[in-house]
Amino acid sequence: MTSRPRPAITRRGFLGTGAAGLGLAIMHPYAARASEGQAHLRIMETTDLHVHVWPYDYYADKAVDTVGLARTAALVRQVRSEAGNSILLDNGDFLQGNPLGDYIAYERGMAEGQQHPVITAMNTVGIEGSTLGNHEFNYGLEFLDHALAGAEFPVVCANIDKTSGEGTLRPPYAILERQLTDGAGNTHPIRLGIIGFVPPQVMQWDRKHLEGRVEARDIVAAAETWVPRLRDEGVDLVVALCHSGIGAATHAEGMENAAIPLAGVEGIDVVLTGHSHLVFPGPDFEDREGVDNERGTINGKPGVMAGFWGSHMGLVDLLLERDGDGWRVVDHTAEARPIYDRAEDRSVTPLVESVDEVEQSIATEHQATLDYVRRAVGRSSAPLYSYFALVADDPSVQIVSNAQQWYLRQMMAGTEHEGLPVLSAAAPFKAGGRGGPEYYTDVPAGDIAIKHVADLYLYPNTIRGVRVTGQQVRDWLERSAGAFNRIEPGKPDQMLLDTSFPSYNFDVIDGVEYRIDLSRPSRFDSEGNLADPDANRIVDLTFEGRPLDMEAEFIVATNNYRASGGGNFPGNDGSTVVFEGPDTNRDIIVRYIVDQGTIDPEADGNWSFVPLDGATALFDSGPAGAEYVDDIVGATIEPAGDGADGFARYRLVL
Repeated sequence: MTSRPRPAITRRGFLGTGAAGLGLAIMHPYAARASEGQAHLRIMETTDLHVHVWPYDYYADKAVDTVGLARTAALVRQVRSEAGNSILLDNGDFLQGNPLGDYIAYERGMAEGQQHPVITAMNTVGIEGSTLGNHEFNYGLEFLDHALAGAEFPVVCANIDKTSGEGTLRPPYAILERQLTDGAGNTHPIRLGIIGFVPPQVMQWDRKHLEGRVEARDIVAAAETWVPRLRDEGVDLVVALCHSGIGAATHAEGMENAAIPLAGVEGIDVVLTGHSHLVFPGPDFEDREGVDNERGTINGKPGVMAGFWGSHMGLVDLLLERDGDGWRVVDHTAEARPIYDRAEDRSVTPLVESVDEVEQSIATEHQATLDYVRRAVGRSSAPLYSYFALVADDPSVQIVSNAQQWYLRQMMAGTEHEGLPVLSAAAPFKAGGRGGPEYYTDVPAGDIAIKHVADLYLYPNTIRGVRVTGQQVRDWLERSAGAFNRIEPGKPDQMLLDTSFPSYNFDVIDGVEYRIDLSRPSRFDSEGNLADPDANRIVDLTFEGRPLDMEAEFIVATNNYRASGGGNFPGNDGSTVVFEGPDTNRDIIVRYIVDQGTIDPEADGNWSFVPLDGATALFDSGPAGAEYVDDIVGATIEPAGDGADGFARYRLVL
């Protein structure tokens, strides 16, 4: 049992900031219903901000309307104008996650007395309490301490203990003393308890920073220890800041996504969740055991999850009633309010404008980050391009695979999977198609800036590791080989690519060597359905120079989309996942480049096509690809005139 640290107690009245430019305030039904001895309390949540303050994509180096605490702040202002009793809490993962966070950690640093810009912004918005998320540990404990020193609000966490036996790393809970105005206009005191939790998997994810210094406890076990103590302090209401997703309804020791069993702990009244980057209530949680998507309850308790990067503001409205000298919850509603609307055609319409005060609070650091992403963080000894990523081993895919392997090998150290070979699966994202003849990665050799990483990896996927057999590796590659039409040996100028096959489903697996025989039928159709059980296009499949053992086991680095079933790939239905990393694949590439200094992304030629008696195949790509034709490894390609719609046509000699 750890010693009991003194809880943080803060006193601040509820604020009702005006909402100029946001239209008339809207009265919630609870405000209208509340009578003497009843009060309407609005609990607002931000979560998984990941340093997104300005509505800006630093990787793409452009303004966007889908992110940013400065936008969420407009919703906060609106709610504060609608109700006299409100409180704003954050649910963690605020310190890392975009180049602004990396700039502060790796470039500017955190000298004593300096304030972290995301803390500055959170202070400006008026955050009144927060917990630690798993990403708060990414830069080490000293950096975390320096960053939190500037917070004008308590930051709590009940399930990370110091190994020295000196108690929890942060106060396990805090008590916020406030004044509530009831329906008759009378004010009454209320004592709100906030208690925080983080996935215990931080000990694996940030092992190098945490091992030997702290220990993580199971979320539910920690709650069962600390919630009764918080209640003993005489609080009226306990809000759990659960930086953990809505997962299984039944508790399992050490579970990552523990919101449902946590909500079942006696003494907790409200659960604010996060970590999963999802929205609750919302479509992701229809028919989910343990939650009521219509009522907005988690294991019977009011709950909310507010997306990520400031995309939403979570809102739990409570109707409270005096119960002796305290308060009890009579009724509630829950919602996640978005900052934008996305139409069926994928167009985005902003629903609010930024609060200028929030943007200006970190304007200097925002500009410094722009300068940072626009300058080199490493070098590449070879150009990075994707013009031929669908027909030959490709440098833009190679660098992604290299980075994923580098990262996952570190993550497997000290686990039961240590010692298994680590392979890596990656696919080309920018490969023409509907994006047009200029929709390709093209970064010359030399300096690489952070913004170039957006060219290498378009999507904010997160890293996953799956444990699969040699047979599943083979079938994974067979699924990818469905990208090609069947080619007749000796016949000239046949069309090579199945245009209905998305490029992001053409996975190349590094760490094994193989060839694709296009004269054979595809085992799978373009949707991943088994089309011909007897077909095998993958031949000469080897590992370390020997035929791949179909019974051997491997760890394959991939992304959350693929590992959870995206693309309908064999061995990827969620059941084979053994590692769910907190980092995006894009951030991993940046870290890899910084770590290596100079990268060598030149394709290693681990896959190629089987020769087919001089047959030739035609495909379309960007005209600018002509510059790299002579550099292609393991394939003979030549220009073949013009394609349609501005594309160039190329000929592959088989």
